[in-house]
Amino acid sequence: MRVAFCSSEIAPFAKTGGLGDVCGTLPLALEKLKIEPVLVLPRYQMIDPQKYQLKKISPEAWIGTAGQNIPVYFIEQEGYFGRKEIYGEDGGEYSDNLERFHCFCLKALELFKTQKKTMDIIHVHDWQAALIPVLLKSIFRSDLFYKKTKSILSIHNMAFQGIFPKDQFPKLGFDRRLFSMNGLEFYNQINLLKGGLIFSDRVATVSPHYAREIRTPEFGCGLEGVLANRREGVVGILNGLDYETWNPEADVHIKHRYSKDNWKSKFENKSYLQKLVGLPVKRNVPILAFVGRLTYQKGIELLMKAMDKVLALDLQLVFLGVGEPKYEQPLRRLAKKNPAKIAVSLKFSEELAHQIYAGSDLFLMPSVFEPCGLSQMISFRYGTIPLVYRTGGLADTVFPFDPATGEGTGFIFDQYKEDAFLKSLQEALLAYQDRPSFERLMTKVMNSDFSWERSAKEYQKLYLSLLN
Repeated sequence: MRVAFCSSEIAPFAKTGGLGDVCGTLPLALEKLKIEPVLVLPRYQMIDPQKYQLKKISPEAWIGTAGQNIPVYFIEQEGYFGRKEIYGEDGGEYSDNLERFHCFCLKALELFKTQKKTMDIIHVHDWQAALIPVLLKSIFRSDLFYKKTKSILSIHNMAFQGIFPKDQFPKLGFDRRLFSMNGLEFYNQINLLKGGLIFSDRVATVSPHYAREIRTPEFGCGLEGVLANRREGVVGILNGLDYETWNPEADVHIKHRYSKDNWKSKFENKSYLQKLVGLPVKRNVPILAFVGRLTYQKGIELLMKAMDKVLALDLQLVFLGVGEPKYEQPLRRLAKKNPAKIAVSLKFSEELAHQIYAGSDLFLMPSVFEPCGLSQMISFRYGTIPLVYRTGGLADTVFPFDPATGEGTGFIFDQYKEDAFLKSLQEALLAYQDRPSFERLMTKVMNSDFSWERSAKEYQKLYLSLLN
Protein backbone atom coordinates (compact mmCIF):
# COMPACT_ATOMS: atom_id res chain seq x y z
CA MET A 1 0.00 0.00 0.00
CA ARG A 2 1.50 3.34 -1.08
CA VAL A 3 0.39 6.46 0.81
CA ALA A 4 1.47 9.97 -0.15
CA PHE A 5 1.71 12.57 2.60
CA CYS A 6 1.19 16.07 1.17
CA SER A 7 1.83 18.84 3.68
CA SER A 8 3.16 22.38 3.88
CA GLU A 9 5.38 21.24 6.78
CA ILE A 10 7.34 18.04 7.32
CA ALA A 11 10.01 17.84 10.02
CA PRO A 12 12.96 18.05 9.98
CA PHE A 13 12.86 19.87 6.63
CA ALA A 14 10.29 22.57 7.47
CA LYS A 15 8.35 23.03 10.68
CA THR A 16 6.53 25.74 12.62
CA GLY A 17 4.56 23.50 14.98
CA GLY A 18 2.77 20.20 15.53
CA LEU A 19 1.79 19.77 11.87
CA GLY A 20 5.43 19.38 10.90
CA ASP A 21 6.08 16.98 13.76
CA VAL A 22 3.19 14.70 12.81
CA CYS A 23 4.02 14.61 9.11
CA GLY A 24 7.66 13.95 9.90
CA THR A 25 7.19 11.14 12.43
CA LEU A 26 3.98 9.28 11.52
CA PRO A 27 5.41 8.09 8.15
CA LEU A 28 8.41 6.58 9.99
CA ALA A 29 6.04 4.48 12.11
CA LEU A 30 3.97 3.52 9.06
CA GLU A 31 7.10 2.36 7.26
CA LYS A 32 7.64 -0.21 10.02
CA LEU A 33 4.15 -1.58 9.26
CA LYS A 34 5.21 -2.30 5.66
CA ILE A 35 3.27 0.69 4.29
CA GLU A 36 5.10 2.67 1.59
CA PRO A 37 4.93 6.35 2.54
CA VAL A 38 5.87 9.04 0.03
CA LEU A 39 6.33 12.59 1.34
CA VAL A 40 5.75 15.80 -0.62
CA LEU A 41 6.28 19.41 0.48
CA PRO A 42 7.44 22.69 -1.08
CA ARG A 43 11.16 23.40 -1.22
CA TYR A 44 11.34 26.52 0.88
CA GLN A 45 14.40 28.73 1.06
CA MET A 46 15.43 27.27 4.43
CA ILE A 47 15.64 23.72 2.99
CA ASP A 48 19.29 23.35 2.01
CA PRO A 49 19.71 20.69 -0.72
CA GLN A 50 23.31 20.07 0.36
CA LYS A 51 22.44 19.60 4.02
CA TYR A 52 19.73 17.03 3.24
CA GLN A 53 21.58 15.50 0.28
CA LEU A 54 18.80 16.30 -2.16
CA LYS A 55 18.99 15.43 -5.83
CA LYS A 56 17.31 17.54 -8.50
CA ILE A 57 15.18 15.30 -10.72
CA SER A 58 13.48 17.98 -12.85
CA PRO A 59 13.25 21.78 -13.09
CA GLU A 60 10.32 21.57 -10.65
CA ALA A 61 11.33 18.85 -8.19
CA TRP A 62 14.01 17.53 -5.88
CA ILE A 63 14.16 14.19 -4.07
CA GLY A 64 15.62 13.13 -0.73
CA THR A 65 14.96 10.40 1.80
CA ALA A 66 13.63 9.96 5.32
CA GLY A 67 13.46 6.99 7.65
CA GLN A 68 14.81 3.76 6.18
CA ASN A 69 13.85 4.36 2.57
CA ILE A 70 11.02 6.90 2.34
CA PRO A 71 11.19 9.12 -0.76
CA VAL A 72 10.70 12.81 0.00
CA TYR A 73 9.78 15.05 -2.94
CA PHE A 74 10.23 18.81 -2.85
CA ILE A 75 8.23 21.02 -5.21
CA GLU A 76 10.52 23.70 -6.68
CA GLN A 77 8.83 27.02 -7.46
CA GLU A 78 11.28 29.81 -6.68
CA GLY A 79 8.73 32.57 -7.17
CA TYR A 80 6.40 31.07 -4.59
CA PHE A 81 8.58 29.18 -2.12
CA GLY A 82 12.00 30.81 -2.31
CA ARG A 83 11.20 33.09 0.59
CA LYS A 84 12.40 33.58 4.14
CA GLU A 85 9.37 32.03 5.85
CA ILE A 86 6.72 29.40 5.15
CA TYR A 87 3.48 31.39 5.47
CA GLY A 88 4.43 35.03 5.93
CA GLU A 89 6.74 37.52 7.60
CA ASP A 90 6.50 39.97 10.50
CA GLY A 91 3.42 38.28 11.92
CA GLY A 92 1.48 38.53 8.66
CA GLU A 93 0.57 36.23 5.77
CA TYR A 94 1.96 36.36 2.25
CA SER A 95 -0.66 38.02 0.04
CA ASP A 96 -0.41 35.27 -2.60
CA ASN A 97 -0.82 32.26 -0.30
CA LEU A 98 -3.81 31.12 -2.33
CA GLU A 99 -1.71 30.87 -5.47
CA ARG A 100 1.27 29.42 -3.59
CA PHE A 101 -0.54 26.47 -2.11
CA HIS A 102 -2.75 25.91 -5.15
CA CYS A 103 0.49 25.59 -7.07
CA PHE A 104 1.82 23.12 -4.51
CA CYS A 105 -1.29 20.93 -4.76
CA LEU A 106 -1.36 20.96 -8.56
CA LYS A 107 2.37 20.30 -8.93
CA ALA A 108 2.21 17.42 -6.42
CA LEU A 109 -0.38 15.62 -8.55
CA GLU A 110 1.57 16.32 -11.72
CA LEU A 111 4.74 15.03 -10.03
CA PHE A 112 3.23 11.63 -9.25
CA LYS A 113 2.35 11.23 -12.92
CA THR A 114 5.75 12.25 -14.26
CA GLN A 115 7.47 9.94 -11.75
CA LYS A 116 4.98 7.17 -12.64
CA LYS A 117 4.20 6.65 -8.97
CA THR A 118 0.61 5.54 -8.55
CA MET A 119 -0.80 6.25 -5.10
CA ASP A 120 -3.35 4.10 -3.33
CA ILE A 121 -4.09 6.99 -0.96
CA ILE A 122 -3.12 10.64 -0.89
CA HIS A 123 -3.20 11.84 2.71
CA VAL A 124 -3.38 15.63 2.80
CA HIS A 125 -2.94 17.83 5.83
CA ASP A 126 -4.73 21.08 6.68
CA TRP A 127 -5.90 23.79 4.31
CA GLN A 128 -2.57 24.20 2.51
CA ALA A 129 -3.00 20.77 0.88
CA ALA A 130 -6.81 20.63 0.94
CA LEU A 131 -7.16 21.45 -2.77
CA ILE A 132 -5.73 18.05 -3.72
CA PRO A 133 -9.04 16.18 -3.07
CA VAL A 134 -10.84 18.96 -4.97
CA LEU A 135 -8.48 18.59 -7.92
CA LEU A 136 -8.87 14.80 -7.90
CA LYS A 137 -12.64 15.11 -8.15
CA SER A 138 -12.66 17.90 -10.75
CA ILE A 139 -9.72 18.61 -13.06
CA PHE A 140 -8.22 15.09 -12.65
CA ARG A 141 -11.58 13.34 -12.47
CA SER A 142 -11.24 11.55 -15.84
CA ASP A 143 -7.49 10.94 -15.53
CA LEU A 144 -6.97 7.15 -15.60
CA PHE A 145 -3.75 7.53 -13.61
CA TYR A 146 -5.84 8.53 -10.57
CA LYS A 147 -8.79 6.24 -11.23
CA LYS A 148 -8.23 4.16 -8.06
CA THR A 149 -6.60 6.81 -5.87
CA LYS A 150 -8.40 7.73 -2.65
CA SER A 151 -7.88 10.83 -0.51
CA ILE A 152 -7.91 11.55 3.22
CA LEU A 153 -7.87 15.02 4.75
CA SER A 154 -6.45 15.41 8.25
CA ILE A 155 -7.52 18.45 10.27
CA HIS A 156 -4.80 19.58 12.65
CA ASN A 157 -6.56 22.76 13.75
CA MET A 158 -10.06 23.71 12.61
CA ALA A 159 -9.39 27.37 13.34
CA PHE A 160 -7.08 27.66 10.30
CA GLN A 161 -9.12 27.23 7.11
CA GLY A 162 -7.42 29.06 4.25
CA ILE A 163 -10.01 31.78 3.59
CA PHE A 164 -9.52 34.18 0.68
CA PRO A 165 -11.57 36.84 -1.19
CA LYS A 166 -14.01 35.47 -3.76
CA ASP A 167 -12.56 37.61 -6.56
CA GLN A 168 -9.47 35.36 -6.45
CA PHE A 169 -11.46 32.24 -7.37
CA PRO A 170 -10.59 32.41 -11.12
CA LYS A 171 -6.91 31.91 -10.15
CA LEU A 172 -7.74 28.33 -9.18
CA GLY A 173 -8.86 27.32 -12.66
CA PHE A 174 -11.96 25.52 -11.43
CA ASP A 175 -15.40 25.48 -12.99
CA ARG A 176 -17.32 28.47 -11.63
CA ARG A 177 -19.92 26.07 -10.24
CA LEU A 178 -17.44 25.00 -7.57
CA PHE A 179 -17.85 28.41 -5.98
CA SER A 180 -21.11 27.41 -4.32
CA MET A 181 -22.56 26.23 -1.02
CA ASN A 182 -21.65 22.67 -2.02
CA GLY A 183 -18.15 23.69 -3.03
CA LEU A 184 -15.56 26.19 -1.85
CA GLU A 185 -17.89 29.12 -1.14
CA PHE A 186 -18.03 30.17 2.54
CA TYR A 187 -19.96 33.34 3.42
CA ASN A 188 -19.13 34.78 0.00
CA GLN A 189 -15.43 33.91 0.34
CA ILE A 190 -13.18 31.03 -0.74
CA ASN A 191 -12.57 28.39 1.94
CA LEU A 192 -9.94 25.82 0.99
CA LEU A 193 -10.45 23.61 4.04
CA LYS A 194 -14.17 23.40 3.27
CA GLY A 195 -13.33 22.17 -0.23
CA GLY A 196 -11.14 19.44 1.23
CA LEU A 197 -13.84 18.42 3.70
CA ILE A 198 -16.41 18.03 0.93
CA PHE A 199 -14.28 16.34 -1.73
CA SER A 200 -12.00 14.04 0.27
CA ASP A 201 -13.01 10.40 0.62
CA ARG A 202 -12.43 10.43 4.36
CA VAL A 203 -11.81 13.06 7.05
CA ALA A 204 -9.59 12.51 10.07
CA THR A 205 -8.38 14.62 12.95
CA VAL A 206 -5.80 14.36 15.67
CA SER A 207 -7.74 13.08 18.70
CA PRO A 208 -11.05 11.30 19.36
CA HIS A 209 -12.39 14.08 21.61
CA TYR A 210 -11.58 16.77 19.04
CA ALA A 211 -13.35 14.71 16.38
CA ARG A 212 -16.53 15.09 18.41
CA GLU A 213 -15.93 18.73 19.33
CA ILE A 214 -15.55 20.01 15.76
CA ARG A 215 -19.05 18.77 14.94
CA THR A 216 -20.43 21.39 17.37
CA PRO A 217 -20.92 25.15 16.81
CA GLU A 218 -18.45 25.95 19.60
CA PHE A 219 -15.50 24.24 17.92
CA GLY A 220 -16.62 23.76 14.30
CA CYS A 221 -15.62 27.31 13.29
CA GLY A 222 -18.56 27.51 10.90
CA LEU A 223 -17.91 24.14 9.22
CA GLU A 224 -19.75 21.89 11.68
CA GLY A 225 -22.63 21.60 9.20
CA VAL A 226 -20.29 20.38 6.47
CA LEU A 227 -18.96 17.69 8.80
CA ALA A 228 -22.47 16.71 9.85
CA ASN A 229 -23.30 16.03 6.21
CA ARG A 230 -20.48 13.52 5.84
CA ARG A 231 -21.87 10.01 6.09
CA GLU A 232 -18.65 8.53 7.51
CA GLY A 233 -18.21 11.27 10.10
CA VAL A 234 -14.74 12.19 11.33
CA VAL A 235 -12.14 9.68 12.47
CA GLY A 236 -10.20 10.83 15.54
CA ILE A 237 -6.74 9.27 15.94
CA LEU A 238 -4.53 10.58 18.70
CA ASN A 239 -1.17 11.91 17.62
CA GLY A 240 1.93 10.18 18.89
CA LEU A 241 5.14 11.59 20.31
CA ASP A 242 8.64 11.21 18.91
CA TYR A 243 10.19 9.19 21.73
CA GLU A 244 13.69 9.53 20.30
CA THR A 245 13.67 13.33 20.42
CA TRP A 246 11.88 13.47 23.78
CA ASN A 247 13.83 11.01 25.89
CA PRO A 248 15.27 12.03 29.28
CA GLU A 249 17.66 9.05 29.14
CA ALA A 250 19.44 10.38 26.05
CA ASP A 251 18.44 14.08 25.88
CA VAL A 252 21.52 16.15 25.00
CA HIS A 253 19.68 19.36 25.95
CA ILE A 254 19.25 18.60 29.66
CA LYS A 255 21.93 18.89 32.34
CA HIS A 256 21.31 15.55 34.03
CA ARG A 257 19.86 12.53 32.25
CA TYR A 258 17.46 10.16 33.96
CA SER A 259 14.96 7.37 33.26
CA LYS A 260 11.56 6.15 34.40
CA ASP A 261 13.34 3.56 36.54
CA ASN A 262 15.76 6.03 38.11
CA TRP A 263 14.46 9.58 38.01
CA LYS A 264 16.27 11.03 41.05
CA SER A 265 18.38 13.23 38.76
CA LYS A 266 15.18 15.12 37.97
CA PHE A 267 15.76 17.02 41.23
CA GLU A 268 19.23 18.04 40.01
CA ASN A 269 17.64 19.28 36.78
CA LYS A 270 15.27 21.36 38.91
CA SER A 271 18.12 23.06 40.77
CA TYR A 272 19.95 23.65 37.51
CA LEU A 273 16.83 25.15 35.91
CA GLN A 274 16.34 27.51 38.86
CA LYS A 275 19.92 28.74 38.49
CA LEU A 276 19.62 28.95 34.72
CA VAL A 277 16.56 31.23 34.75
CA GLY A 278 17.57 33.23 37.83
CA LEU A 279 15.13 31.85 40.40
CA PRO A 280 16.13 31.03 44.00
CA VAL A 281 17.20 27.40 44.35
CA LYS A 282 14.48 25.86 46.51
CA ARG A 283 13.98 22.14 46.13
CA ASN A 284 10.70 21.97 48.05
CA VAL A 285 9.00 24.83 46.20
CA PRO A 286 7.17 23.54 43.11
CA ILE A 287 8.08 24.90 39.69
CA LEU A 288 5.11 25.40 37.34
CA ALA A 289 6.07 25.70 33.69
CA PHE A 290 4.44 27.10 30.57
CA VAL A 291 6.04 26.34 27.19
CA GLY A 292 4.14 27.44 24.10
CA ARG A 293 2.77 30.31 22.07
CA LEU A 294 1.59 33.30 24.08
CA THR A 295 -1.88 33.40 22.53
CA TYR A 296 -5.47 33.28 23.64
CA GLN A 297 -5.85 29.69 22.42
CA LYS A 298 -3.09 28.48 24.72
CA GLY A 299 -4.82 29.94 27.77
CA ILE A 300 -2.39 32.75 28.49
CA GLU A 301 -5.24 35.22 29.04
CA LEU A 302 -6.73 33.02 31.77
CA LEU A 303 -3.32 32.75 33.43
CA MET A 304 -2.85 36.51 33.35
CA LYS A 305 -6.25 37.08 34.96
CA ALA A 306 -5.39 34.69 37.77
CA MET A 307 -1.76 35.80 38.14
CA ASP A 308 -2.09 37.89 41.31
CA LYS A 309 -3.68 34.96 43.15
CA VAL A 310 -1.20 32.51 41.66
CA LEU A 311 1.81 34.56 42.76
CA ALA A 312 0.42 34.70 46.30
CA LEU A 313 0.98 30.93 46.54
CA ASP A 314 4.21 29.19 47.49
CA LEU A 315 5.48 28.34 44.01
CA GLN A 316 7.72 29.44 41.15
CA LEU A 317 6.71 30.06 37.53
CA VAL A 318 8.75 29.64 34.35
CA PHE A 319 7.39 30.90 31.00
CA LEU A 320 8.97 30.16 27.63
CA GLY A 321 7.41 31.32 24.39
CA VAL A 322 6.72 34.08 21.92
CA GLY A 323 3.40 35.57 20.97
CA GLU A 324 1.24 38.64 21.06
CA PRO A 325 2.67 41.88 22.53
CA LYS A 326 -0.41 42.30 24.73
CA TYR A 327 0.74 39.19 26.65
CA GLU A 328 4.52 39.58 26.34
CA GLN A 329 4.67 43.05 27.89
CA PRO A 330 2.69 42.23 31.08
CA LEU A 331 4.78 39.09 31.55
CA ARG A 332 7.96 41.14 31.36
CA ARG A 333 6.61 43.51 33.99
CA LEU A 334 5.57 40.65 36.27
CA ALA A 335 9.01 39.05 36.04
CA LYS A 336 10.72 42.34 36.83
CA LYS A 337 8.41 42.95 39.80
CA ASN A 338 8.64 39.37 41.15
CA PRO A 339 12.15 38.11 40.31
CA ALA A 340 12.04 35.43 43.04
CA LYS A 341 8.73 34.01 41.81
CA ILE A 342 8.59 34.20 38.03
CA ALA A 343 11.08 33.84 35.17
CA VAL A 344 10.18 34.68 31.58
CA SER A 345 12.01 33.96 28.33
CA LEU A 346 10.28 35.57 25.35
CA LYS A 347 12.28 33.88 22.61
CA PHE A 348 11.92 30.23 21.80
CA SER A 349 14.86 27.99 22.65
CA GLU A 350 14.80 24.25 21.97
CA GLU A 351 17.49 23.66 24.59
CA LEU A 352 15.66 25.64 27.29
CA ALA A 353 12.36 23.93 26.44
CA HIS A 354 13.88 20.51 27.11
CA GLN A 355 15.45 21.70 30.37
CA ILE A 356 12.12 23.16 31.52
CA TYR A 357 10.31 19.87 30.92
CA ALA A 358 13.05 18.04 32.83
CA GLY A 359 13.31 20.50 35.73
CA SER A 360 9.70 21.43 36.42
CA ASP A 361 7.22 19.77 38.77
CA LEU A 362 3.94 20.80 37.13
CA PHE A 363 3.14 21.80 33.55
CA LEU A 364 0.47 24.42 32.82
CA MET A 365 -1.65 23.81 29.73
CA PRO A 366 -4.94 25.71 30.16
CA SER A 367 -5.70 25.80 26.43
CA VAL A 368 -9.13 27.10 25.38
CA PHE A 369 -9.06 24.38 22.73
CA GLU A 370 -6.37 21.87 21.85
CA PRO A 371 -6.89 19.51 18.89
CA CYS A 372 -4.35 17.06 20.29
CA GLY A 373 -1.48 18.67 22.13
CA LEU A 374 2.01 17.26 22.44
CA SER A 375 3.22 19.23 25.47
CA GLN A 376 1.24 17.12 27.93
CA MET A 377 2.74 13.97 26.40
CA ILE A 378 6.23 15.46 26.65
CA SER A 379 5.63 16.40 30.29
CA PHE A 380 4.58 12.79 31.02
CA ARG A 381 7.79 11.57 29.40
CA TYR A 382 9.83 13.77 31.76
CA GLY A 383 7.84 13.05 34.93
CA THR A 384 6.27 16.51 35.02
CA ILE A 385 2.58 16.49 35.93
CA PRO A 386 0.21 18.44 33.63
CA LEU A 387 -2.58 20.76 34.73
CA VAL A 388 -5.02 21.14 31.84
CA TYR A 389 -8.47 22.24 30.74
CA ARG A 390 -10.64 19.34 29.63
CA THR A 391 -10.76 19.84 25.88
CA GLY A 392 -9.68 18.09 22.66
CA GLY A 393 -6.69 15.80 22.98
CA LEU A 394 -6.10 16.92 26.56
CA ALA A 395 -9.33 15.13 27.53
CA ASP A 396 -8.04 11.98 25.79
CA THR A 397 -4.65 11.91 27.52
CA VAL A 398 -4.90 13.49 30.98
CA PHE A 399 -7.20 12.01 33.64
CA PRO A 400 -7.98 13.48 37.09
CA PHE A 401 -5.59 12.38 39.82
CA ASP A 402 -7.21 10.95 42.95
CA PRO A 403 -4.75 10.93 45.90
CA ALA A 404 -6.91 8.39 47.76
CA THR A 405 -6.74 5.73 45.05
CA GLY A 406 -3.73 6.82 42.99
CA GLU A 407 -5.90 6.79 39.86
CA GLY A 408 -5.36 9.44 37.19
CA THR A 409 -2.40 11.20 35.61
CA GLY A 410 -2.85 14.95 36.16
CA PHE A 411 -5.04 17.82 37.25
CA ILE A 412 -8.05 19.01 35.24
CA PHE A 413 -10.59 21.82 35.37
CA ASP A 414 -13.90 21.44 33.54
CA GLN A 415 -15.18 25.03 33.40
CA TYR A 416 -13.12 27.65 31.62
CA LYS A 417 -13.18 30.08 34.51
CA GLU A 418 -10.56 31.58 36.80
CA ASP A 419 -12.06 29.99 39.92
CA ALA A 420 -12.09 26.51 38.38
CA PHE A 421 -8.47 26.89 37.30
CA LEU A 422 -7.38 28.09 40.76
CA LYS A 423 -9.21 25.21 42.44
CA SER A 424 -7.37 22.71 40.23
CA LEU A 425 -4.10 24.49 40.96
CA GLN A 426 -4.72 24.23 44.72
CA GLU A 427 -5.39 20.49 44.31
CA ALA A 428 -2.10 20.12 42.44
CA LEU A 429 -0.13 22.00 45.10
CA LEU A 430 -1.73 19.95 47.87
CA ALA A 431 -0.84 16.73 46.06
CA TYR A 432 2.72 17.99 45.61
CA GLN A 433 3.12 18.29 49.38
CA ASP A 434 2.51 14.56 49.81
CA ARG A 435 5.89 13.57 48.44
CA PRO A 436 5.53 9.75 48.44
CA SER A 437 2.16 9.99 46.65
CA PHE A 438 3.42 12.62 44.19
CA GLU A 439 6.53 10.58 43.39
CA ARG A 440 4.40 7.53 42.67
CA LEU A 441 2.41 9.74 40.28
CA MET A 442 5.65 10.83 38.59
CA THR A 443 6.66 7.20 38.11
CA LYS A 444 3.23 6.36 36.75
CA VAL A 445 3.15 9.09 34.11
CA MET A 446 6.68 8.28 32.97
CA ASN A 447 5.43 4.78 32.20
CA SER A 448 2.70 6.16 29.90
CA ASP A 449 2.99 5.15 26.26
CA PHE A 450 2.15 7.79 23.67
CA SER A 451 4.61 6.58 21.05
CA TRP A 452 3.57 6.52 17.39
CA GLU A 453 3.31 2.72 17.21
CA ARG A 454 -0.27 2.51 18.45
CA SER A 455 -1.45 5.50 16.42
CA ALA A 456 0.21 4.17 13.26
CA LYS A 457 -1.80 0.95 13.57
CA GLU A 458 -4.99 3.02 13.77
CA TYR A 459 -4.02 4.82 10.55
CA GLN A 460 -3.28 1.47 8.95
CA LYS A 461 -6.84 0.36 9.78
CA LEU A 462 -8.20 3.62 8.35
CA TYR A 463 -6.27 3.18 5.10
CA LEU A 464 -7.39 -0.44 4.71
CA SER A 465 -11.02 0.43 5.38
CA LEU A 466 -10.90 3.13 2.72
CA LEU A 467 -9.35 0.83 0.12
CA ASN A 468 -11.83 -1.92 0.91
